[in-house]
Amino acid sequence: MSRAEQPSRRTVLAAAVAAAVAGAASPAAAADGATDTADTDRAQRRLVDNRFWTTYADWRGGSAKGARAVAGPRPGVVIGAAAGSVDYTDPHTGKTAAWEYATWTSPVHELAVPSTEAIASWNAHTPDGTWLQVELKGTYSDGTDTPWYVMGRWAAGDEDIRRTSVDDQTDDKSSIWTDTFAVDDPATGLRLTSYRLRLTLYRKPGTKKTPTVWRLGAMGSDIPDRFTVPASTPGLAQELIVPRYSQEIHAGQYPEYDNGGEAWCSPTSSQMIIEYWGGRLTPEQLAWVDPTYADPQVCHAARYTFDHQYAGCGNWPFNAAYAATFKDLQGVVTRLGSLTDLETLIAAGIPAITSQSFLKEELTGAGYGTSGHLMTVIGFTADGDVIANDPASPDDEAVRRVYKRAEWEKIWLRTKRYNAGGKVVSGTGGVCYLYFPAKPTARQCKALAAVGVR
Repeated sequence: MSRAEQPSRRTVLAAAVAAAVAGAASPAAAADGATDTADTDRAQRRLVDNRFWTTYADWRGGSAKGARAVAGPRPGVVIGAAAGSVDYTDPHTGKTAAWEYATWTSPVHELAVPSTEAIASWNAHTPDGTWLQVELKGTYSDGTDTPWYVMGRWAAGDEDIRRTSVDDQTDDKSSIWTDTFAVDDPATGLRLTSYRLRLTLYRKPGTKKTPTVWRLGAMGSDIPDRFTVPASTPGLAQELIVPRYSQEIHAGQYPEYDNGGEAWCSPTSSQMIIEYWGGRLTPEQLAWVDPTYADPQVCHAARYTFDHQYAGCGNWPFNAAYAATFKDLQGVVTRLGSLTDLETLIAAGIPAITSQSFLKEELTGAGYGTSGHLMTVIGFTADGDVIANDPASPDDEAVRRVYKRAEWEKIWLRTKRYNAGGKVVSGTGGVCYLYFPAKPTARQCKALAAVGVR
């Protein structure tokens, strides 16, 4: 998303977005394993419900047509014997091609939090000649069902299909806004109470290639509208060493990807954390980038997170899926409840990408306002202020910033705000990308569980 204070397609999202409440386990206790996370979990469940299918038992527990579960160190689901074939006309190229397909459908998940919003995310390997589609079908609190909503059509590459969200999906009770299911009018009391996810795997006919999906799930959430949030109490002074990349040095580069680097905060943030975990691109992968451009990996991240319908690189699940294309990494989209949650993660060595919107005067030292911007939180000062790698900086060296704790917490967690024109618009309500190892340490697992991610 762009750092500029300008209208964003995300501002049409329902304002009733969710965040988990403050009160997560203290970072020190989470680090030494002494904390009982039961209270934290109960608080989380009141506002956020994460359900991910990741284990062999999970994949065996779904219903499959042509798909099969595979065991091993990283269990998943693949095409076994294709269930059939279908023609797909790519709306962004106009090309029609035949594809074999197989489907896997999750069991019904009863939401612990009857939700106003839901965001799916997935981790997968899609070799050339393959791609996948994720759909969601839910039941409302009035007993009626949603249609099957397309939450994304995705491939790691962009030669077979164009990676895309799908617009104009609604049943007059809910709608899909790029990557987010949203109840149209939360004030009516209508909520999503359960859902299933359907995964369709595609490959070129006559081949043995297959996508492999290791993680599939969704985050459901519900929180009342709020312009402000209670400030959390500082509990950690620690900084992680995370690579620093500026989006601004890419301004004007590859304008076909959302007008170039000025709008690349999301992929730039993603690339920082991917490289923190050791993810690297090869010279062959970067060969398409103009050799005169600095930090070519940022250009690559922009290209391979780009949503051709949204016409931007800020599709949240597409960023998480991109991160998981790197060896031994996984990524999810969730919502957190406070900076205490981020302290819990930082204490375990896990940085996070947060989404926020604000006027210039609302974040001291930023020097800009934004209708939607992603930053990487890498630590906290002794006073509890936020240390962030802010890609909206003039160069890589200037990326590390320190922002006031209370200001940051407000602009990140609120669900309503006033824009520069004085109009009430929505905030992201604690949206966060978390990237972490495929095999987290016990300490990391504990920290992730404390914020509702397993």
